[in-house]
Amino acid sequence: MKRETFLKTVLFTVVSPSIIIAACSEKEKGAKGNASLKTFTCPMHPQIVQNKPGTCPICGMDLVPFNKNNKDKGLTLSKDQQALANITTAIIGTEGFEDNSYLNGKLVVNPEQTTFISSRVAGRIEELYVKETGVSVGKGQAIYKIYSEELLTLQEEYLMALAQSAQFNNDRRFQDIHKASKQKLILYGQSDTQIKHLADTKRTNPYITYYAPQSGKVSEISITEGQYVSEGATLLQLESYQRLWVEADVYPSEIGQIKEGQTLKVMVAGWENDPQDMTVEFITPNLASNEQILQIRGSIPNLDNRWQPGMQANIMLSKKSSSEYLSIPINAVINDGDTQHVWIALDNERFEPRKVTTGLESFEQVEIRSGLKVGDTVVVTGAYLLYSEYVLKKGKHPLQDV
Repeated sequence: MKRETFLKTVLFTVVSPSIIIAACSEKEKGAKGNASLKTFTCPMHPQIVQNKPGTCPICGMDLVPFNKNNKDKGLTLSKDQQALANITTAIIGTEGFEDNSYLNGKLVVNPEQTTFISSRVAGRIEELYVKETGVSVGKGQAIYKIYSEELLTLQEEYLMALAQSAQFNNDRRFQDIHKASKQKLILYGQSDTQIKHLADTKRTNPYITYYAPQSGKVSEISITEGQYVSEGATLLQLESYQRLWVEADVYPSEIGQIKEGQTLKVMVAGWENDPQDMTVEFITPNLASNEQILQIRGSIPNLDNRWQPGMQANIMLSKKSSSEYLSIPINAVINDGDTQHVWIALDNERFEPRKVTTGLESFEQVEIRSGLKVGDTVVVTGAYLLYSEYVLKKGKHPLQDV
């Protein structure tokens, strides 16, 4: 009995260290295994990785554990998980897209249809027939009457030359003097009718009436009755509104879509249902002072004078996708500032990130220059949830290994 107890004691003494070492070894392996799994990252900044819990030094969010040894590039979500995450897909086709943006503009007076009426002679404004701005004036309508001694002298010279040319009608010199004196009166604004009346009556008149050279509205009056004016002084300004300029501001990023000679649609405020075609006639070559904008200019007809200068207008700028590129809903693209990617459905439950290059954008669509092909199934809604799920599970950016 004593011998049996002794043998059991010896056997326990020999085997116990092995059991303890094995248990410690297993515990160490388990601890190491757990340590390899307990790696932490930030859901918003996957570049933050550490081996213990904490907070993100960038955004302050709590770090979450992930398995850094998971090399799978995709994600697997069941049908129930997809429904919970509101994940929907669409098959890419060949159709492009067309988007319209609007430029802010306004109507302004066309200076090519502006007439400055200046005094042909020095004198005193005896009578002013147009005394208010905004008044319509017809071509040939009397504008003002002026008293001018200079013009009186020219009339006397003309009558003298006329008499000499009649008396010496065979002398070419008198004929030339007569033509020269008549030309002076014409240059001083006298019409053929006034000169003929002077030749018929043989009576000079220091009071001469001047008439409007074209139709328009009086936009400015610089004189009053009784005022003395010098030769060449501006008296009135007439503006025609039969054709108005359209000026619009353009940001430098949009100017590449506009060229001189291009036809754009113009919608005047209050007449949006009656757009007008405008041909771009001029693009400013430099940015406006203190503003990061350029300006384009064209003109539109205003035959019934329904629009006035200063009215607001919108210029429609069409952005059309090239037929060689694809387009997808803009919410399908994940843009983190440096790269863009989408999520492709490989089958009913498998999803994988795909790097893409984008082009033109609208509020709903984005042009895809590279990375996708016709027939690919793209995640339309829920792409950001897949992105977050990937970061949480793998602790890295979806394109890190792509």
